[in-house]
Amino acid sequence: MAEINILKYKPYGDRVLVKRDESSEKTSSGLFIPEVARQKEQSGTVVAVGPGKKNRKGEWDIPSVNAGDKILFGKYSGTEVPIEIDGADYLLIREEEILIVLEK
Repeated sequence: MAEINILKYKPYGDRVLVKRDESSEKTSSGLFIPEVARQKEQSGTVVAVGPGKKNRKGEWDIPSVNAGDKILFGKYSGTEVPIEIDGADYLLIREEEILIVLEK
C-alpha cells in the first residue's frame, strides 16, 4: 500500500484534523477488553488546523489551537475521516467542539 502523507490534508474553515488516542486494551485489573467492546477515546492530538472562519465583518477569526496540541472533545463530536495511517483513527471536528486544550 502506498504511504499517505498526512501533511497534504488541510482542513477547511474552522475545522481541525485530530488523531484520536488509542483506547486501552486492558482494564485496571488486567482483563483484556475485546475490540468490539472498547469505547473510543475522547482525546487526541491536533494534526492540522484550517485557516479559521470569517466573522460578520468579513474578517478571519484565527483558530486558537495549533498542530501538536493535545485536546479533549465531546463523545459525539466531529466526523470520522476515512484516512487510516498505522491503524490510527482520524476525526474532523469544528474548533467550537473542542472542550479542553491540555497544557504542555
